[in-house]
Amino acid sequence: MSDLLGTAEGAATPPHPRVGSLREPPWPLLVWAAMLGWFAVLFFLVREHFLEFKLQRYDLGNMVQAVWSTAEGRPLETTLATGDQAARLAAHVDPILVLFAPLWIVWPSPLSLAAVQIAACALGALPVFWLGRRHLDSESAAGLLTLAYLAYPWLAWTAIDAIHPVTLAIPLSLYAIWFLDSKQLWAFVFCAVLIAATGELMGAPIAILGLWYWLSRGRRRAGIAIACAGVVWTVICLKVIVPYFSGSESPFYSYFTAVGGSPEGVLRTVFTDPGAIATALGTGRDLVYLLALAVPLAGAFLLAPTLASVALPQLVANGLSSIEGTTDPSGHHVAGVIPFLIAASVLGLARVPSARRVAVTAAVLALSLGFSFALGPWPGMPAQRSPYGAPSADRVDALRDAVMLIPNEAPVAATTKAGSHLSARRYFYSVPVLRRAEWVIVDLRDRWLPLPPLDSDRPTWGREDPALLEAFRVRLETSSDWRKVFERSGVFVFRKVPS
Repeated sequence: MSDLLGTAEGAATPPHPRVGSLREPPWPLLVWAAMLGWFAVLFFLVREHFLEFKLQRYDLGNMVQAVWSTAEGRPLETTLATGDQAARLAAHVDPILVLFAPLWIVWPSPLSLAAVQIAACALGALPVFWLGRRHLDSESAAGLLTLAYLAYPWLAWTAIDAIHPVTLAIPLSLYAIWFLDSKQLWAFVFCAVLIAATGELMGAPIAILGLWYWLSRGRRRAGIAIACAGVVWTVICLKVIVPYFSGSESPFYSYFTAVGGSPEGVLRTVFTDPGAIATALGTGRDLVYLLALAVPLAGAFLLAPTLASVALPQLVANGLSSIEGTTDPSGHHVAGVIPFLIAASVLGLARVPSARRVAVTAAVLALSLGFSFALGPWPGMPAQRSPYGAPSADRVDALRDAVMLIPNEAPVAATTKAGSHLSARRYFYSVPVLRRAEWVIVDLRDRWLPLPPLDSDRPTWGREDPALLEAFRVRLETSSDWRKVFERSGVFVFRKVPS
């Protein structure tokens, strides 16, 4: 039965039950069933959110445009919020998106990207099960902890936060840990390359993972090589790739202005003003964030602190950021945290006396399930909600009809929820930017605009500005250059008058 999951080199084979003893449940089948059910429910939710215009141009549409452009022969090209065309590498170094281009050719839908993200997170259950079976000496304990991984509420929220390449680092990191634990270095290198391709900061956990491999497994040369490679990747991303494609430093440095504004600035602040670092990391928001991550796992990862420390770079970066969303455990910023807490929980629970492991892992599962029911995105649960609000049925119908009016690949400007459906084209502009636009969709109830903050001391990404949106609509409606061709339920479509 265990062969259904595949037994990698070095995996421990569970003993056959003794005659007359109670036979363990068929855990490999149960794990696969849980993975498939988890995928089906979450994909249903994302599909519903997409069809009901609950998702946004940022970030689903932004990723769609990068993948579509790659399939069209312009690797990772996107339209920036300013209206300029640039490779996505000008903001985030996540070239793993290139691998989605063949899928787009076969299934040209934003839902194809969302399906891959959810399926990948579900497949992360396999290395959790393998690690548990090896280190816990009990297939039941391994199976229970694997179910706790799938029940972990922040994994589900992250999986349906369509779509962020860095989310793929969750399963990839779990496989990377498994391969290191199995002494399969080349398989690990393959995973590490893919992890690095999910984001510019992912070299940091790779580096710490290398140090863990050295300290816990005694593989000094390999560990130091992995650590150096991770550091070099992040430095190249931040100091070479992003500046080359953007013409300036990373636009996200502004998130860290209060603590130095750049990696070297933060490091300098550590020595010149450690109080600023302590203040940034010691807010009530940070404490709630840490508790939200830890409690559903009963803090089991603390029993394996060396492996759990691999999550520190992302935790510190999230805590130092002035953007509140980085310490929202339901967002994609936890992608560099979740896999290491999960894997450390496996190794930590291996320190529990063998006679109590099944009971303790069952308690962890019960705790994770309780938090998942209370805080997860599941249908009918208290926290089930669209991340961006639910438009009314009339407004959804109006948006669908408005989107149908826009010719394929025509340059278009739109508010953000319509934008999630219109991004598979070369030129997409976020209202109020027009540039080459020949069509415009304005949804007056979709008030979030990707504009600079009004308060420069509180950097944020976009803002709601209903007055500006209404002024933009009036300008188009009174302009001789534009003709209104659709109006219903607060949704307007304008077409540029041929010159």
